[in-house]
Amino acid sequence: MPDQQASLFDLTGKVAIVTGASKGIGRAIAQRLAQHGAKVVVSSRKQDACDVVTQGIIAAGGEAMTKTCNIGRKEELQALVDATIAKWGRIDILVCNAAVNPHYGLSITLPDDAWDRVMDYNVRSNFWLCNMVAPGMAGHGGGSLIIVSSIGGLRGSTHLGVYAVSKAADMQLVRNLAAEWGPKNIRANAIAPGLIRTDFARALWEDPVKEKRRSRDTPLKRIGEPDEIAGAAVFLASPAGSFMTGQTMVIDGGVTSGVPVKDDDE
Repeated sequence: MPDQQASLFDLTGKVAIVTGASKGIGRAIAQRLAQHGAKVVVSSRKQDACDVVTQGIIAAGGEAMTKTCNIGRKEELQALVDATIAKWGRIDILVCNAAVNPHYGLSITLPDDAWDRVMDYNVRSNFWLCNMVAPGMAGHGGGSLIIVSSIGGLRGSTHLGVYAVSKAADMQLVRNLAAEWGPKNIRANAIAPGLIRTDFARALWEDPVKEKRRSRDTPLKRIGEPDEIAGAAVFLASPAGSFMTGQTMVIDGGVTSGVPVKDDDE
């Protein structure tokens, strides 16, 4: 029985690409996938930052390689796929984690070029990369496509604007991919984190007043940590998640569960 339980999350022999893997949620996902046996391609724009993660995985007994990539450039995405196949011959798991948010504020103040940048990087790049990877996955009997979205895609926002729109689009993208590629045993799912302590979300938690307010309105009374998202990616990539597709897994400490939970002394 212990061996059967372990096999639910066993990724031995699987090959994974993780974008935005040099820090935060992407780094945690890359490390945990490797810990469960996957060979991991650590990808982001900066070689040095990726190498730190890659070397850490190798030092811990895992297998990893670095391949830098700007997700906004289609040719670099293709080069990422090609390098992975050249190294390990296949791709079984794709985690689209990299994203941008150049504008924080009311939508009416959003420049047109910021809209284009967010939609290109947060949606179109995922569309491109999933479609580059899926045919090869089908040829090897299936695989798992995972897009890191956000609870911003589930709620109206006065300050996240187009970022929230892009994250809602990612949720629809996985539904489309699930419908198209399900017959080939390819699953597509999204993870929608709440506020996580990452550099990307620094503006939302570094201010003590903002962090206190968010913690107050979260049933678990705190913000999340990157590693608390990584387990969901392992689940979605592994046999444990073999019948789940077209879904968005919300991991937000209870923020979207309903009415904010008040402190006992309020």
